Amino acid sequence: MDKKVIVNDLMQKNYIYYLTEPMGKNFDPEFKPELTPKQMLEMGVFGGKYMTDCRNEFPKDWFENAKLCHEKHDASLNFFKVNASQPLSVWRRKGWIHPEDPRGWFQWYCRYYMGRRIPEEDKRQIKRWKAMKRHISQIKKNCLPGDLNCRRVQRQALLHWAYDSRKI
Repeated sequence: MDKKVIVNDLMQKNYIYYLTEPMGKNFDPEFKPELTPKQMLEMGVFGGKYMTDCRNEFPKDWFENAKLCHEKHDASLNFFKVNASQPLSVWRRKGWIHPEDPRGWFQWYCRYYMGRRIPEEDKRQIKRWKAMKRHISQIKKNCLPGDLNCRRVQRQALLHWAYDSRKI
C-alpha cells in the first residue's frame, strides 16, 4: 500500500503526496545521481539554508550531520565554500519551479528519492539534471584531475545536482 505524506512547512500547507516506490529504488534508467539527499546535506549545499523547516517530511538521519543554517544562506557551509546558488525569484522567473515542489529541483529529488513519482514532472526534472553534465566536461577540460580548487563554483553547482564533483 502506498504511504501518504502530508507536508506542512513554510512553503506548503496540507500538501499531500504518496510514496509509490521504495526509498532510493526504481529510478528512471536515465537518472543516476551520484549522491543521495542525505550525502548532499552532510557535504554542504545551498548555503545550509535549504530545507531547514522540512525535518518532519524526511528521515531524521538525513539531518543528523547536515550542514544547515536557519538564519541565512552561509556559503562557508558549502563543501567548496562558495556560493553557487541563484535566488528563488530567478528560478521562478525562468519557469524552473513546479507547483508540487516550490523549492525547486532538490526538493523534487528528495521526494523522488523517497518514492514519490509524478511522471511528467519527473521527466522534466531528469532532463534538467542531465543538462548539468556540460559542467563536468568544462571541469575536465580546464582542470587537472583532483584539483578541487579549480572551478569551485562549477563544482559546487554540480553537487547541488547530485553529481559528485570531487571525483573529477
